[in-house]
Order: sequence, then structure tokens, then C-alpha cells
Amino acid sequence: MKKITIREIIKATGAQMIALGDMEEALNKEIWYVTQDSRETKEGVLFVARVGEVRDGHDFLPQCFANGVTACLSQKVVAPTNGAIVLLVPDTGKALLDLAAYYRSLFDIPFVSITGSVGKTTTKDMIASVLSQKFDTLWTEGNYNNEVGVPLTIFRIEDHHQAAVIEMGMNHFGELDRIAAAVRPNIGVISNVGVAHIEFLGSREGILKAKCEMLAHLEKDGVAILNADNDMLQTLEGKLPQKIRWFGIENKRDFYADEIAQVGLEKTACTIHTPIGNVRVNIPIPGVHMVLNALSAAAVGVELGLTPEQVKAGIEGFRATKNRMSIETTKDGITILNDVYNSNPVSCKASLDILANAKGRRIAVLGFMGELGDYAEEGHREVGIHAAEKGIDVLYCIGLCCDYMADAAKKAGMKEVYYLETQEEFWEKGLPTLKEGDTILLKASRSREFEKTVAKLQGVN
Repeated sequence: MKKITIREIIKATGAQMIALGDMEEALNKEIWYVTQDSRETKEGVLFVARVGEVRDGHDFLPQCFANGVTACLSQKVVAPTNGAIVLLVPDTGKALLDLAAYYRSLFDIPFVSITGSVGKTTTKDMIASVLSQKFDTLWTEGNYNNEVGVPLTIFRIEDHHQAAVIEMGMNHFGELDRIAAAVRPNIGVISNVGVAHIEFLGSREGILKAKCEMLAHLEKDGVAILNADNDMLQTLEGKLPQKIRWFGIENKRDFYADEIAQVGLEKTACTIHTPIGNVRVNIPIPGVHMVLNALSAAAVGVELGLTPEQVKAGIEGFRATKNRMSIETTKDGITILNDVYNSNPVSCKASLDILANAKGRRIAVLGFMGELGDYAEEGHREVGIHAAEKGIDVLYCIGLCCDYMADAAKKAGMKEVYYLETQEEFWEKGLPTLKEGDTILLKASRSREFEKTVAKLQGVN
């Protein structure tokens, strides 16, 4: 983060300053880091006291003062000590976004934003890998894609950066509107509109409306990059003031792929067609759905002046975020398809497609898929049916709603199906049945913590 003054922060947030001593001196103090973690506070740091579901950041203000923090954003009137400054605002969450919007305005570089029901993180990582072939690129780390994570990502931008790739997540109306207002993207990518978060958004039409909140903040001369194969996104044809670039497999528009082939369990090969030339690439992660991610990365790259060869290098040099279809073999000769970061019916079926290509016995260990609302039973049943149709040999369905999955798989003709209430039951009953040559897929919503089972398979604990 390049330094900004307390004066600038007040201008951006409308904060009221509470400080002891010389006011002019206080206004000129500089901030070089923003955090919501009191353990990171010291001189030059701005601490944001957010009120969370579990903790209230205001409870840590005394610790911040003791650590020598320069300033704190606070919703509560607090007397600062140890030379600190309190910046009083009605809502620290809004103030954080307002400050991020100001900081973003200090940079005249392309900002690329990504959202979608499935594949946001993989798409973000692939776009960042492509742009890094030409630009010094900053991108979202981990799951920093919400109303806190996006501002903290923006604050990581330095003068040397030439492009920024920002992932945006949401599960309620209004979230993307607030986040995108801070980012003001030059390029907006929507990977797809599925059923993730339908519990809160009511319908796929509601999900589309929520995703389009991002496009409302797209720069006037910006570009929307949309999935031409997605029925909901197709309805945006001719409705945006900005230019649209379409990518797809079935619908061969601006950017499309053909000659798609799986290369074992490790790669997916395809030919990408762009308006400036075609290129054969080996995507270093399995699954036909990964071709769509690669196409969106190609579209961003070409829009920002990269050659097809640079696009190819970026796609082939991409590395997936941890726990997103990472593949490894244990010392016992068991192949693990670790895709436990999150799950919904679309992504789960795509992962089963990959498992179906494995040699030897194919085993799926699947858990609860959250935020589906009234669609929960149907969504879990769809996955069970898909597992049967893909010829998966063994299916373990673990936890809430997974009895629907197991029932549907059995009715679809699958013979070896087990419903278990907990992962611990699988450790006791399922792990001892695994043998050399097996391939096992693990996938569930993030809240299920299936990485514990991955660790068991790896022999970590």
C-alpha cells in the first residue's frame, strides 16, 4: 500500500477525528497498511473496528492503542491513548469500502472483476496468470472476495502494479453493488449464473439480477465478458451500454474452443479461437468446464493487448488454489481428487465427470451443498443421479440432505451407495475399504470441513 494521510482518509470516509495534541500534525500522519486484525497493529497502521457475528472489533481498541497503532476507524466514541487517532464513522464497513474506492482512484491501471455462481476463484487465478505474462499483476488471494476482503485486496496495490484482478463473491442482493462501487472495473467477467445462493436470491432470475450489480459499475468504455453458453447471461444481449465479448463452447461467438480432449486426470487440451488468432493449449487441470475458464482468461488477455502465444503461456502456467481439484497419489497408491473448497450441484457434477475418467475403482465422497433453499432436495438428488449415470463405482453421501443423494443414486441403478451422518463414520467404515489403484473424489460445501478427511487420506492425522 502506498502511503495516504489521515486527511485523505477523513475526506474519503467523512470521519470525525478524535485526537489529542496538535490537530494539524494528526491530519498529516501517514498510513501504509489497513487491517481488521488487532495483532497486526503498530505505527503506520489503520485498524478497522468491525462489528461481526462473533466478535466486536471495538473490544480490541485498547490493544491497538497499546501496540502503537496510528489510527482506528470506529463506530463508537472512544478516547484514544498512546498518541493514537480515532476516526469516528456511522458504519465502519461502509467506511472501509469508501476508503477503498478512494484508494482505487489513485491508480490508472486496468481493473478486472470476476463473479459467477461457479468457478470464480479458478477463473480469477487463470486470468491473473494470463495477464502476468505482460503486466505486473495483483490479484485476490484466498477467499478475500467479500465486502471486507475486496477492500483489503485493493489496499495491497502498489505503484509498480500494472493490472488488478479482483474476485467478487456474494449471497445477498446489494453486496456486489457495494463492492463494485469501490472497484469500478474496466472489465467485468461473469462466469455463469447457476443455483448457488438461490436460498437467499429466490430464483435464477434473482441470481442474474444480483450478478449484474457488478456490471452497473463497469466503466463506460469498459467491456463485459460473458458466458455465451449460459441461458441466463444470453438474456443480456443488447441490454448493456458497454461492449460485450462472448465466450463459449457450444455457442461459437467471439472466443470459443473446440477439439477438446482429456489428457489423463491431469490436463484438458483444447484449441482456443480468438479474433486475433487461434492457439492449442493444455490446461493444467482436468474438466471440460475448465475450458470455459480458460476462454474467459483468453478474452481478458486479448482485450488488454496480449497475443495468443502469451495467452497460451498464461493458461498453461496457471496453478489452482489449494483444495480446488488438486490431484495427488498417497503412499498407498490411492489417487485423491481434492475438491473440498466448496460445492454446489453444477460444480459437483463437473467433478464427477472428471472422476469418471479415472482408471481403477472410482469412489465419490460427497457432502452437503449449502445455500440451496427450496432447491436443496432436488439439487442433492440431481447429483446422486449423475453419479449413477457416470458409472461411479462407490458413492458415500455424508451429512445433511445427502440421504436424498443416496436415495436418488440407488433408484438410478447404482449398487454401492452408502449414507453416513458424519465424516467420522466414513473414517471408521470407508477408509479401511480403500486399496491401491482407487481414485477418490472428495467434495462438499466449505462449511463441512472435508479437508479433515483429505488429511486422513494423506496420513497427516
